[in-house]
Amino acid sequence: MKKSVVFGALTVAGLAAGAAAAGTLDDVKARGKLNCGVTTGLVGFAAPDANGEWKGFDVGVCRAVAGAVLGDPTAVEFVPTTGKTRFTALASGEIDMLARNTTWTFSRDVDLKFTFVGVNYYDGQGFMVPKELGVSSAKELDGATVCIQTGTTTELNLADFFRSNNISYEPVPIETNAEAQQQYLAGACDVYTTDASGLAATRATFEDPSAHVLLPEIISKEPLGPLVRHGDDNWGDVVRWSLNALITAEELGVTSANIAEMAAGTNNPEVNRLLGTEGTLGEMLGLSADWAKNAIMAGGNYGELFEGNIGEATPIGLARGLNAQWTDGGLIYSPPFR
Repeated sequence: MKKSVVFGALTVAGLAAGAAAAGTLDDVKARGKLNCGVTTGLVGFAAPDANGEWKGFDVGVCRAVAGAVLGDPTAVEFVPTTGKTRFTALASGEIDMLARNTTWTFSRDVDLKFTFVGVNYYDGQGFMVPKELGVSSAKELDGATVCIQTGTTTELNLADFFRSNNISYEPVPIETNAEAQQQYLAGACDVYTTDASGLAATRATFEDPSAHVLLPEIISKEPLGPLVRHGDDNWGDVVRWSLNALITAEELGVTSANIAEMAAGTNNPEVNRLLGTEGTLGEMLGLSADWAKNAIMAGGNYGELFEGNIGEATPIGLARGLNAQWTDGGLIYSPPFR
């Protein structure tokens, strides 16, 4: 969730420059495993289940990249990161990519020297309050205590919103979503603010989700997506086009149920290029011809990942909205595979 903070920018940038000197694609192949940074736990996006297996929408992106590169979507080491530790972990080379509800911002792209390879969820900062508080708008929160994750610019968005509406608040700093949930439920804060998707995911884990309300205000733009280090364009291409493969598969009707049949060849040239039965797209990336097929088979196309992890039929209950395909009035769009 999360937004940019200026912390040790020069140090992070220096780490990124050094770590990117080597080829990440070659490193991942040689290691036989993808090191993927995720959140410390946000149900629906990235969290271990009762058996310790990581699952979620962002986890699906990690597994797709592992499938594309290694042919094995299970060859992933998930590295939990907080708002404070995620960028250092990526810059230092501890992780190969970050897939952690991270907002694409100018300073992160330019100053911290990271490359955002796309957007897998268009979001915005919102507010959650107990229903018993009787609040129907964030503009009624004058004097409220607000839980805010550190290592983000949630604080800046919040300060701007309250200042522009001439109301005051008392911040309650927290580091992880689990801590925020605990503090909020214990009454240490009246309000929890973060990305609206994160609020929906957090509320879904409550004993009585209906006792908590997501207020209507969305006070920021939060384009969330995976990122890699600057300076390793080949690896950036691999992660970017793995995500695009999931998006394009949904647009072209390629699913986990029919992909084996379609991989045998179709009369649609773009499907054939995507699945490797025509052209040399895999070779251009330094991957096998069936790299995109393996990425899609890891967990399904973009729509399958969305609906299976955070969609309206799940406890998270998120509608596609802006995250619908462009053909359905949304913003999800991939450049062509040609």
